[in-house]
Amino acid sequence: MLQKFLFQVFVFYSLISGCGTFTFLSSAIAAVSGLLMGYELGLISGALLQMSSILALSCKEQEVIVSSLLFGALFASLTGGFLIDRFGRRLSIIIASSLLVVGSLIVLPYESYEILIVGRIAIGVSISLSSIATCVYIAEIAPQHRRGLLVSLNELMIVIGILVAYISNYAFASVSHGWKYMFGLVIPLGALQALAMYFLPPSPRFLVMKDNDEAARKVLERLRETSDATKELTVIKSSLKDEHQYSFLDLFRSKNNMRARVLVGLTLVFFVQTTGQPNILFYASTVLKSVGFQSNEAASLASTGVGVVKVVSTVPATFFVDQVGSKTFLCIGSSIMAVSLVTMGLVTRNIHVNFTKVCRSQSPEDFFVQRPGNFTVTNGSFKDLFVSIASTERLSFDVQSPDVARTGELNRTALAGAKSTAGSHMESGEVPVVLKWLSLASLLVYVAAFSIGLGPMSWLVLSEIFPGGIRGRAMALTSSMNWGINLLISLTFLTVTELIGLSWVCFIYTIMSLASLAFVIVFIPETKGCSLEQISMELVPEAQSPAVPLIEKKGSYVGKI
Repeated sequence: MLQKFLFQVFVFYSLISGCGTFTFLSSAIAAVSGLLMGYELGLISGALLQMSSILALSCKEQEVIVSSLLFGALFASLTGGFLIDRFGRRLSIIIASSLLVVGSLIVLPYESYEILIVGRIAIGVSISLSSIATCVYIAEIAPQHRRGLLVSLNELMIVIGILVAYISNYAFASVSHGWKYMFGLVIPLGALQALAMYFLPPSPRFLVMKDNDEAARKVLERLRETSDATKELTVIKSSLKDEHQYSFLDLFRSKNNMRARVLVGLTLVFFVQTTGQPNILFYASTVLKSVGFQSNEAASLASTGVGVVKVVSTVPATFFVDQVGSKTFLCIGSSIMAVSLVTMGLVTRNIHVNFTKVCRSQSPEDFFVQRPGNFTVTNGSFKDLFVSIASTERLSFDVQSPDVARTGELNRTALAGAKSTAGSHMESGEVPVVLKWLSLASLLVYVAAFSIGLGPMSWLVLSEIFPGGIRGRAMALTSSMNWGINLLISLTFLTVTELIGLSWVCFIYTIMSLASLAFVIVFIPETKGCSLEQISMELVPEAQSPAVPLIEKKGSYVGKI
């Protein structure tokens, strides 16, 4: 046991060697933003099961609650880039953590649909701002040979946060008002991160952008644990000499191939969303209920397995990206996603599920409305039946009239027949055990593939391909695309799934996964082993033409725009 522990310590030390202890610590504290973001993204999957019953939410209202966070995230992504480039990466992370605490405090005291939306919007602003600022901050303090590891550390923290959220969902699934405990758990951690970030140094590249070279040199010496960081500071100053003159509109011009870089970034985040992973994240428990995990506890426990797989899969991608390369992981991930999605689609074609029935609040009325079979009642007639039963019971108790008692007995007989018929239909509609577990297995493979590919690698590529002087605004633009598509898809997921079926949704995601594979092969450059300054220079072609190769190493073609 001791030898195994010492070996793990040695492996960990060898992986972070060259980072510097202070650099790794700074990156880890900044990456807590990823933990908070992952927790908030995964939290709603289980909390929604409780809130839908307590607040009697319709499917559309559930979609709005899920999407309200994305609306806030979209708003922040449109404005956050200017905040990051103007006031700094570190301050932006502090503001984001503080806003997360405020948003969580808004949600806790009330059981109101409207207040819940307001709190979720505030949380969405927080996680969007932190996701941009954290990636940029870590990329700019990391040494080039460990940048992939440290930037991907943020993605690792995101999936750990998702796992913690799923565990929380399961732990509080049977607790009265457990969703409030779920929302409240992040408050202490958010406050601690805001406090800890105050004592960390600003990004040295940001300091150079603000003409504070002496402070940047001291920060570099502390991060690299050296007494002389003049050489690296000179490279940064040379790289930023012209970049700080960029305006936002330059992102859409051919100058320094910026338009092509932006198109690559936007297309990459488009595939992150349209391959379906975010919806599986938000609606994991609902989807699992639809394929046979009937109780809230069973669905939450199964979704916890999804969280475990995300963490386990992200670990190798995080620690070996600097050796294997982000492009290789993107190709592997997209390929496996396509295979698993086809499998899931074929399996769910044999599972006939009324998705609206699954996502709706399971009140007694909803349980009987629109069931297949001989017993069919309308919404209004069933309400009348319940009213009739209630009034009859009161009359029979108070008056004991023979006619009234006879009427009450007839109504009770009708209700018993209704329950019996509905129960038989539920039994006949049970999902076969083999299909239930096969659908879960294909879902887990799909999640694992995303977690080694599009999940962590997309944001690593985005943090590398833009010049430092406009990196914050460029990341904000791509983040806007990310959250905007996420908002659109999540706002319509339950509705679309009800219209065309879960299997066809899976097949659409399969097509998008194959398209993302083709895009990565043709257009995404391999950037392992290069400094941010080298990448920025290599992405500028000699001729200002979108058909010139982006990067060529050792005579091999790697990518072009």
